[in-house]
Amino acid sequence: MQQVAADLEIDFKSEKYKDAYSRINAIVIEGEQEAYENYIQLAQLLPEHKEDLIRLSKMESRHKKGFEACGKNLEVAPDMQFAKEFFAGLHGNFQKAAAEGKVVTCLLIQSLIIECFAIAAYNIYIPVADDFARKITEGVVKDEYSHLNFGEVWLQKNFAASKAELEAANSQNLPIVWKMLNQVEQDAAILAMEKEALVEDFMIQYGEALGNIGFTTREIMRLSAHGLKAA
Repeated sequence: MQQVAADLEIDFKSEKYKDAYSRINAIVIEGEQEAYENYIQLAQLLPEHKEDLIRLSKMESRHKKGFEACGKNLEVAPDMQFAKEFFAGLHGNFQKAAAEGKVVTCLLIQSLIIECFAIAAYNIYIPVADDFARKITEGVVKDEYSHLNFGEVWLQKNFAASKAELEAANSQNLPIVWKMLNQVEQDAAILAMEKEALVEDFMIQYGEALGNIGFTTREIMRLSAHGLKAA
């Protein structure tokens, strides 16, 4: 993996790279902050799982600090205003669902969509990252799988009662992911991250998660199509 970035001869110190990195780095920092806040809200909605969810929120907070260090290492100030706007759609939908007590929708947004989005981005980034960021990101991605697992396990246990809400939440939130991917396509390309690879990895992660919860292959294809229509 370390060889990939070297073979591509990525200039981590170029102004072009640092400009793109200011937005991508901000996105991962804001993504971890969103996750931190979302898990704290989920702990209030699922008091019987409070301990686990608070533990996950603390892990997200650590990840945020790690990614802040990645920006400092490259002497890049993250564009946090851009990142807040980037997450506004999912953020608003999560807050609305939380206010209405819709645990299933909240879990789909945070434990499936955001975690799968993060895992896909980190998987594609690791081979082309600078040495410092690679070490940080490799540690983070291992944690993200455990966060994804929490949502999968809860939704699988409550699948029959959750199915209709999951389908509705999917159709509402998956198109937002494609808008997000389109928004960062150019910046990601400068970091040697191909949009097609990001899309493919996300679809694999998300499809597997839906399958683990209880959806059939046919249903997964139908649910996934909601995103592709918006691409």
